[in-house]
Amino acid sequence: MTLFWVTEYGHYFVQGLVTTFWLLVLSWAFGFALAVLVGLGRVSRSPFVNLPCFAFTSFIRGTPLLVQIFLLYYGLGNLLASTPFIRHSFLWPYIRGVDAFWYVVLALTLSTGAYVGEVVRGALLGVPRGEMEAARAYGFRGFGLLRRIWLPRALQSVIPTLAGETVLLLKSTALDSTVTVVDLPVAARITAAQTFRIYEPLLFVAVGYFLATLAIERAFRVVERRAARAYRAV
Repeated sequence: MTLFWVTEYGHYFVQGLVTTFWLLVLSWAFGFALAVLVGLGRVSRSPFVNLPCFAFTSFIRGTPLLVQIFLLYYGLGNLLASTPFIRHSFLWPYIRGVDAFWYVVLALTLSTGAYVGEVVRGALLGVPRGEMEAARAYGFRGFGLLRRIWLPRALQSVIPTLAGETVLLLKSTALDSTVTVVDLPVAARITAAQTFRIYEPLLFVAVGYFLATLAIERAFRVVERRAARAYRAV
C-alpha cells in the first residue's frame, strides 16, 4: 500500500472533512431543535398541532432521504427561480446564491427532526406519571414544568438513542455527493480517478468515518454520565 497520493490530493480530503463536519453539526443542531418541537407537537392533545406533526413525520420517514434531497435541490430550486414574487423580491439575490450544501443541510435537518422527533415523543410519554405529579405538587406548571422537569427527564432517558441517531446522520451526510457537494467520499472518488488507486482512498475515508463514530459515541457517554450525576444530585 502506497500513500504517494496524499500529498497531491490531500487538500480534497481536508475540504471533504470540513464539509462533512459542518453538515453534521448544522443538521444536528437545527434538526434537534426541530425534533423537540415535533415531539412536543406529537404529544399535544390539540389535533391542529398533533396532526400536522404526524403528517410531517410520516412523510419524511416514509420516503427515502435521497429522494428528499433531490426534491429540495432540483424541485425547490426550480420553484423559487420560476416564482415571480420571489424573483423580484429583495430575497432573490440571497436565494440565488444558495448552493447545494444548504439544500443538503435542509434535507438532513428535516430528516433528523422527523426521526428524533418520534424518539422525543416516546421519551416524553415515558416519563413516570409519579414524577410529574410530584413536580406539580411542588408548584411547577406549564412551561416551567416542561423546561425544568418533563423535557430534561425525557431527554436523559434517550441519550444512547440520540448517539445512534447522530451516527446515522454522520453516515447520511455522504448522500450530499449526489448534488455536487465535495465531501469525503467525493474526495476518494477524485483521487481514485486521477491515480487509479481505488482501495487506499476508500480505506482512508472509512477509517475517518470510523474514528468520527468513536468520537461521537464517546461524547454521548460523557454526556450520559454527567446527566445521570446531575439527576441523582437533584
